[in-house]
Amino acid sequence: MLKSILLVGVGGAAGSMLRYLTALLVNRYANSHFPWATFAVNVLGCFLIGLLFGLLDKQQVANQNIRLLLITGFCGGYTTFSAFSIENLSLLQGQNSLVAFAYMAASIIAGLAAVWLGLFIAR
Repeated sequence: MLKSILLVGVGGAAGSMLRYLTALLVNRYANSHFPWATFAVNVLGCFLIGLLFGLLDKQQVANQNIRLLLITGFCGGYTTFSAFSIENLSLLQGQNSLVAFAYMAASIIAGLAAVWLGLFIAR
């Protein structure tokens, strides 16, 4: 259990640092009101989680430690949007479209409401 926590922590730290560096790079070149840095991190994170899942499956890598380090840790630290996206894709591929769309809508609505509530309480 401790080893798993450490693998996720190390991967998450690396992912978080890369997220910060990606945002610095994108913000250097993007001057608009659109949140390009977050958008870029989310799209790149989704690409990375898809690539890693695909490569690990293709190579038949069943080692849970590698998955914890790279997918749960690194991709999770880089952006949780990648986990949200792969979960929804899995639901859609598993013929659970209604659950997928409910999860998407509920996540967005509840997330926005939670941010609003947090700001409201803080003020």
